[in-house]
Amino acid sequence: MKKENILLWGLVLLSAVLMSIPFLIPHTGLIALVALVPLLCMERIASQLGKKRIWIYHYSAFVLWNAFTTFWVCNATVGGGLFAIFANAFQMSLIFGLFRLSKKKFSGALPYIFLALTWIAWERFYFDAEISWPWLVLGNSFARTIWAVQWYEFTGTLGGSLWIWACNLGIFGLLVSLSDGSWSDFNIKAKAASCIGLITLFTLPPVASGAIGKQYENAMEADESLEVLIIQPNIDPYNKFQAMTQDQQNALLEGMMAKELAPRKADSCSTPLLVVAPETFTGDIVCGDYPRSRTWRRMTSFLKDYPGVNLLFGASSYDYIYADKAPSHTARHIRDGLWLEAHNSALMTDGTARTEIFHKSKLVVAVEHTPYPAIFCKIDDLLGGVMGRCVGQDEISLLHVKAGEAEIPVGCAVCYESVFGEYYTDYIRKGARAMTIITNDAWWGDTPGYRQHLSYASLRAIETRRAIARCANTGISAIVSPSGKILKPTPWWEQASIKSDIPLRDDLTFFVTHGDITGRICTFLFCLLLLALAVRFITKR
Repeated sequence: MKKENILLWGLVLLSAVLMSIPFLIPHTGLIALVALVPLLCMERIASQLGKKRIWIYHYSAFVLWNAFTTFWVCNATVGGGLFAIFANAFQMSLIFGLFRLSKKKFSGALPYIFLALTWIAWERFYFDAEISWPWLVLGNSFARTIWAVQWYEFTGTLGGSLWIWACNLGIFGLLVSLSDGSWSDFNIKAKAASCIGLITLFTLPPVASGAIGKQYENAMEADESLEVLIIQPNIDPYNKFQAMTQDQQNALLEGMMAKELAPRKADSCSTPLLVVAPETFTGDIVCGDYPRSRTWRRMTSFLKDYPGVNLLFGASSYDYIYADKAPSHTARHIRDGLWLEAHNSALMTDGTARTEIFHKSKLVVAVEHTPYPAIFCKIDDLLGGVMGRCVGQDEISLLHVKAGEAEIPVGCAVCYESVFGEYYTDYIRKGARAMTIITNDAWWGDTPGYRQHLSYASLRAIETRRAIARCANTGISAIVSPSGKILKPTPWWEQASIKSDIPLRDDLTFFVTHGDITGRICTFLFCLLLLALAVRFITKR
């Protein structure tokens, strides 16, 4: 193999490794600020060498990055995991291909600015796409380096993506000017300005983050708080009903609650307390007819002895619809005149049998959700119904913790929903004073997946400044402070419980109030540059 090929493939591997490290190793987020430099250098060197099929290099880099960081998806579904790796890398590679195309008509730094804007515009689009997997949004690199990004309360995660691109392009630009000799043409003032600007770009956001973060050092202390009890039952999802019946699982949850709530029962306390159980704890909920569920009957009966205790738990729930024809593309046929629509839901109930329900809206493609249902549901029917067809709500709704006259609105993000920053802010705009996240991460096994998922809750807490009670079936359950700190984390794959007070807040961050301004501006500028590029190709200038 020629030396230049070794160099190019070495740069590909180096960039993939550097981009992966922040997602795998805590406190390494700052590496992302230089992780793209080797990839940019590879593209420049390959172009200068006149290499053909350069797309093989950048596509390989993105495949490796996706594989290193999200290989664990294959533990749940090999086909889905491989599709996520190669399809996500393909989209990233298309962006890089568009950047290379722009170099034919744009000169100087403009193609690189176009690359950054295109990437961020794609990340913003990806949050709302029918087939969506925004796990590796660049700004997520700081999920375990939260001391550096307390300013996400203004910009959201895409502000981190912009910072990463700006720093990488700044370093790359400096390397280019040194390699082609243009640096020597700069006068002393230009050199000083360049160096000071680059240093400021790297240091100002962390310094600002430190100043902002000091405001939330005592954020867990508040005038008003809510007592929460998080129950981690540790039920193996792959043998959920083979190893234990639903009645046995209900008894397990009851026993764990009774142990923690015993002092409360003795005191006849009626102040609000929220018990949180994990996602899909039960599968016997019929929407609008809750007494049909043995789980619901058992839990509401148990809670009668505990005034003021509210139970929030996850459920696979169903709507039965009587109709001669299919009421929707997602409805499954049960028998003549009867159809079923499924949901992944969160239920809130108490000893009075008051019940509220929220249906998860951000659904995992294929496993829970069939994209473009008018087309793919028909194909799925021919295949025997192998894809998930859960139906979510059109808009977010809140659940309420009640005790006497007290009523506390809380939001519940179900599993995958905690990855979507701007969507998550809708809970706060609706009036949530605290947040919960219920999830079941055991499908991935003891891999980086569940740790990454936990870390994204820190970003949501920073963006909204709402404390989070996070309940995971097998771990990691935790309390997340408004500053994003993980408090009282439970062990992986052990029964555990957490009892804590979380602060209730009413303030709205800039990001909650105004949404993803960074993404909108970058998308607008991308559209302008794309239009300019199209015009230049059409006019052949």
